[in-house]
Amino acid sequence: MNKQINILMFIGIALISSFKVEKKGFSIVENKKEKKIDISIDGQIFTSYIYPDQLMKPVLYPIRSAEGTPITRGWPFNPRPGERVDHPHHVGLWFNYGDVNGLDFWNNSTAIPSDKKDQYGTIKHAKVNKIQTADDHALLDVTKYWQEPSGIPILQENTQYIFSSANNMRTIELNTTLTALKKNVSFTDNKEGLLGIRLARELEHPSEESAKFTDASGNITEVAQLDNSQVTGKYRSSEGKEGDDVWGTRGKWVNLNGQIGQEALSIVIIDHPKNIGYPTYWHARGYGLFAANPLGQKAMSDGKEELNFSLPAGKSVTFRYKIVIQSGKHLSDNEVNSIAQIFSTTI
Repeated sequence: MNKQINILMFIGIALISSFKVEKKGFSIVENKKEKKIDISIDGQIFTSYIYPDQLMKPVLYPIRSAEGTPITRGWPFNPRPGERVDHPHHVGLWFNYGDVNGLDFWNNSTAIPSDKKDQYGTIKHAKVNKIQTADDHALLDVTKYWQEPSGIPILQENTQYIFSSANNMRTIELNTTLTALKKNVSFTDNKEGLLGIRLARELEHPSEESAKFTDASGNITEVAQLDNSQVTGKYRSSEGKEGDDVWGTRGKWVNLNGQIGQEALSIVIIDHPKNIGYPTYWHARGYGLFAANPLGQKAMSDGKEELNFSLPAGKSVTFRYKIVIQSGKHLSDNEVNSIAQIFSTTI
């Protein structure tokens, strides 16, 4: 009798262990050795905060839709066929600027020659301050330092990434506070800034330009005429500007509508009313760079406006942005306005 009971118990345990326990809600896992932090929803990676040595700033990469589709370019870490291979500093989602005390933080990459490195700044991940997770949202709070070529930090950055998920919509909010350390820090008017995403090829605007592309094996090839058959992206701003006309204009938000395979997508960046330069200028390019730049007013307005922002030693400034990734449909102006209105009430 005892032998039968033991056999039944063994079978029961084996049956239970054979079932996969599906993890629900958000989880955040830090891997210091690989220099990354994975943010997952229901056991599937949404994005990762990465800071490898070959990047000159930490970024969120890749970023995926609710269907698991990468909406960011794969190159250079995970190249996909047909992608552009320009601008090696365009990786995932990042926050930096092109002229900080005369140093270019935006364009820095491993492609910069050693004899020119003294013109570029680097942002280094320092520590994780806080991690919180729940079923439908999560928080990652980190500290970074903006460094001169000598390694001396001039700015401390504290960023809270707030992730959320509801049905087919995922969002990322950034609350970034920059604090000048021992000396004044100037942000001279420059078109290269401030919050940027490099999009997947399918979300670019159709273009007849020649460019470099990767084949299925990751080999770089010069292609004279581009295949636009799967390229579907189109910008639309809160002010009704569309396509390439969005570049160099102000707006409370910009919505990029497109499609990857059979999946309709809207990628939205929303500015916050408390940000300097609100509503921001848009550094949104058809080749896949989607960026909000409130500090590059002279460059964006063709000289009609100018903003040379200065941060005295010991003082701080905060920037807030919301990124929306809607899967399965294109968001209307009214829907984006509703999301932006709610976001505008956050501190």
